[in-house]
Amino acid sequence: MKGKHAKNRFPLGPRATGALFGLAFFGVVAGTAQASIGSESDPGTGSRSGDQIAAMEVLPHKQKGARDASREKAEAEKSTTMDARSRVIARARTWNPGTDDRVRYSQVRSHNGYRADCSGFVSMTLGLEKPGPNTQGLTSSRYTERIDMDDLKKGDLVMDAQGTNTTRHVVIFEKWANKDRTSYWAYEQRGRYGTDYRERDYGLDSGSQYKAYRPKNL
Repeated sequence: MKGKHAKNRFPLGPRATGALFGLAFFGVVAGTAQASIGSESDPGTGSRSGDQIAAMEVLPHKQKGARDASREKAEAEKSTTMDARSRVIARARTWNPGTDDRVRYSQVRSHNGYRADCSGFVSMTLGLEKPGPNTQGLTSSRYTERIDMDDLKKGDLVMDAQGTNTTRHVVIFEKWANKDRTSYWAYEQRGRYGTDYRERDYGLDSGSQYKAYRPKNL
């Protein structure tokens, strides 16, 4: 069947029309309530603005960044100190201690501008002016300061600055040889031999003339 009667083939009854109207009304109310809830302040932020909330979120990150930078600076300073000490040991090894290629001991001859004796050797490892001060000169406040033997660290010195040029001596401390600290490993330029690396106990006996010193540039 065609014509205007076809449009009303399935007319809605009064109950169906009422149900549809009720659903539509409920949808409007629910949407309004949802919009109202969405516009309320977050209980955690109160009435703070978006910029304030963002600032609160950024602040902890800034504080963490400052702490990290401070820690990195401290580690860098520590690394610089340790590198300086490591350089002393590295330079000592360039004179080939304990090998056939070692620099022979001499108070007259020099090696690369530094005297080939104990104080000249130490001066070279510390990067001091050539040909280097003698052992007595190394004990001056210009180059070193006194420390306790227990405070020795890699690159520190143990010196006997008393006596004559044939009895004075200086060695470079590297590390303790045992947990009881009864001896230590040291680099030295020793008489009638030359550059050596061996276990020593200078300065550990009561009344020893050997004293511990810390170079000013370490």
